[in-house]
Order: sequence, then C-alpha cells, then structure tokens
Amino acid sequence: MSKFIQDVLRRCAIYQVAKSHLYPKDGTHYFQFLVPTLAWADLSMDFILGLPRIQRNKDFIFVIVNRFSKMAPFIACNKTHDATHITELYFKEVMRLDRIPRFIVFD
Repeated sequence: MSKFIQDVLRRCAIYQVAKSHLYPKDGTHYFQFLVPTLAWADLSMDFILGLPRIQRNKDFIFVIVNRFSKMAPFIACNKTHDATHITELYFKEVMRLDRIPRFIVFD
C-alpha cells in the first residue's frame, strides 16, 4: 500500500507543487517537542466546541494540559467570549498558582 501511495503522489501535480521542500522526507515531524521536566512548564491548550448549552449559558470548554503530568483543568466558557476573556480565565485558573510556563502549544 505504501508503494501505491508513493506512486500516486509522484504523479499528482498538485501534491508536487504544494509539498514542503524545506523539511526532511524521512517522516520526521516538523517540530519535535522536548520532553517536559517540570510540572506546568510546558502546556498544551485547545477548545472543545459544539457542546450543548448548559444552565449557566456555557457552551464550550477551554482545556489546558500540563504536558508533564497530563493534569488538565477544564474551564467552561461561552462561545461569545473573546481572547481577552479567555486570557483572564487562564490567569485566574492557572497563573494564580504561580505557574509560569516555558512553552505553550496552541493551535
């Protein structure tokens, strides 16, 4: 199957134009994350959307994952909250405990 896929990609003009020429072709990732050594030093953040609205008018969840311990606070939010409000929630829930991260991965 791998050989078939390689043949198809080799003949595909769109793939040949769009593929990256800057990164190795050996299957390695574009960016390899370092292994975390301290709690709350490396964080991953994301949102869970498309949830039904609850009584407190919250309809999505802001997830912050500590990559060292995999501990993750889940913060209920409203879809209409802007970046300023999300930042305030982050400071209220995470930074209040003197947790200053070195790296934050956020899409």
